Formats: sequence, C-alpha cells, structure tokens
Amino acid sequence: MLSRTILVTTTSGPEAQAYRGYCLESVAASYDIVLITPGEPTWEKEFISDYEIADPDDAEALAQAGRALADRHQLAGVATWTEWYLTQTARLARRLGLPTNSPDVMEAARNKATARTLFARHGVPSASSMTARTLLEAALAAETIGYPIVLKPAARAASIGVIRVNRAEELPAGFEFASAGARDGIESTHVLVEEYLDGPEVSVECVTHRGHTTAVAVTRKTLGDPPFFEEVAHCVDAADPLLAQVAPVAAAAVKALGITDGAQHVEMRLVNGRPRLIEVNARIGGDMIGHLVRLATGVDLPRAAADVACGLTPDLTSTRSRAAAIRLVYPAYSGTLTERHLDDDFPWLERVSFQREVGDRLVLPQDGGDMFTARIGYLITTGANAADAQARSTEAYRHLAVQVTPA
Repeated sequence: MLSRTILVTTTSGPEAQAYRGYCLESVAASYDIVLITPGEPTWEKEFISDYEIADPDDAEALAQAGRALADRHQLAGVATWTEWYLTQTARLARRLGLPTNSPDVMEAARNKATARTLFARHGVPSASSMTARTLLEAALAAETIGYPIVLKPAARAASIGVIRVNRAEELPAGFEFASAGARDGIESTHVLVEEYLDGPEVSVECVTHRGHTTAVAVTRKTLGDPPFFEEVAHCVDAADPLLAQVAPVAAAAVKALGITDGAQHVEMRLVNGRPRLIEVNARIGGDMIGHLVRLATGVDLPRAAADVACGLTPDLTSTRSRAAAIRLVYPAYSGTLTERHLDDDFPWLERVSFQREVGDRLVLPQDGGDMFTARIGYLITTGANAADAQARSTEAYRHLAVQVTPA
C-alpha cells in the first residue's frame, strides 16, 4: 500500500501559524503529517499525527529526530516551506533514502553569490553582483558596478539586511546594515554588492517535477519606502498576461540552479519591460502568497509541493479565474502598539490576522528592526480581477484602526 505519510520540518510559534498554518492545513487534507519543529507543537496538533522536537539547524539532532519518526512511520517524503531549513531538510531526506534535491543544489539556491554565478553561466538575465567582506571591498565593488547599488546578505531572506545605496557617502551605514543582517546566515555570512534593477518587482510561483518547471501564477508586489525593500502588498490575478512573459525566465533560473523537484518562488524585476532575476527561493512564497494563488487560480501549492516531495505528479490544473490581494500592516514609525482592530467587516474580506498585541514594541528597519519586529498583521481581499481585489484591499485598510505611541 502506498504510504501517505510525509515528514515536515518547520518553525513553531505564532508567526508560523499566521503565515504557514494554511500550508499545514492543506497538506493534512491529503497526507498524514509527522513534524520536526524546534518548539512544542500547540496549534499544529490539529493537523499532525506525530512529532519530534529538534532544532533543524543542529544536524545531528535533526537526523536523530528524523530516524525516530522513520522508525515509527512509513515515510513517503520530506518537505519544508521554511527558507532557513532548505539545505538541512535535503540532507535529512537523503539520510532517510527519500526523494530530494541534492543538498548542494539547495545550498546554491540559498547562497545568492553562488546563484548569481550559475545564472551568468547559463545565460539567465540577472543583476551584476560582487562579494564584499569589508567596507573597502564594498567600495571597490560599488565603483565597478556603478551607483545606485543594492547591499544584501548572501544567505538571508525576508528582505533582512537589504538596502539601496545611492552614493558613496551612504555606503558605510549601508554596509553596516547589510553586515548586521548577514551575521546569522547559515550558508554564508558575506555581503553582496549588486546592480540596482530599476523597475516593478514581481515573483513567479512555480512547481518543478522531474526537471520540468510549471509557472502557476505571477505575483505583483508593492514595496515600502526606500532605501529598504520591505514588501507591503501582493496581488495575484489568474488572468495576468505577464505570466507568459516571465515564465520562461523563471524556468531557466530554476534549471540553472539544478533544481529538479519542489515549489519555487522566483523573484525578478522588469527593467525596461524585460525580466531580470533577483533570486530563486526553493520553497513556497511567504506572506501568504501560496494562499493567494489558491484563491485566484484554485491551484494548491502546498499540496503540490507535498506530492512532488513524495515522488508523485502534482495536479496544477487551474480551476478558478479570479484575483486575491494581501495588504501587510506596518506602523508609520517605531514605538509601542496601543490599538489595533478593524472597524467593519466586508464579504470580500477573506481574512484579517494580527501578529502583534497591544503593548508590543514595534521596530522598523531604519531603527534596527525587520519584518519580524515591525509587522502588525495583514488582511486579504478577493475580487474578479486585480484592480477589484486591490481596490477592496485599500477600502479595508481605511477601516483599520492602528495606533502606535512613538519611541
């Protein structure tokens, strides 16, 4: 009998519930899930049949937890939707003799310097990029590439440590900001100096099975105020004509990295109307993007990723043609949250979620924070098309009451 048990490695806590709870719920509808997580499961217990507590960053602890679950269950595959655990999860799957991309491939996807080299080698349009270990190296790289530049950690995520630098006078502060973000990198603690790609940002949500990549949807992004790159809104429209243009570039980028299976969140910018690669994230997009894709197209990305992890052919048939948008709620300045609620309800408001409680301290990137210390929550709206969904998102946002006492 075919095993329907999948091992998932993931983070724990309220952030995981808010942004990855839908993944666990979706996969649990078709699979028995056994979990490896660094904290005692709480909300997850509704969706899992067994678990082990281990820090996935501890290779031996992760291996022991995986073996313990494999001894108790007949596992069909191993998966993660957590960026930090991609390489470790691939190593675990290999130890257990289960389908996986090579750990080296996952490490290359995580290390943006390696990825840039592979993109260039395979002719994938990308940004010029140089590695800098010191401020002097960063200054030399910036002069070579030309201002404005982007500084970013080589192996982080969620726009942590990413900053635009317009001229040489801004470089020391920018390099310090990027270096602070790079210190916790697993695959690399270096900083990259990159060409600034001037144009609208999008991501392509893909599923790859046995070397064939299918672009399921394109996500239009809205960024916050420069010089930071915090994403404040996303919109997915099943009928977006841009998908046909960006799909081949996304597939080429996935192939260049050597990824043969899994879900990918491929970020790019349209420079003079042409796609240029930012990076390939070898997992489902964050910020509820996978949920937006299902609302808009009917394609279940978490289920597809689980199927691929278990060696099965995913169902990527689009069954809807609508749009969905998410608005991420940030304060205007750092301080203490004193009020947060929605004044009204709307039939097209799919959900509203708050990750911060009254009394919590909020710290924006310019004050040394990031999305984990600044974001208050999000709201999701749906509509017949992108314009409709985004207009409704703006309307709902107007009814959101948020008060912050400045620091």
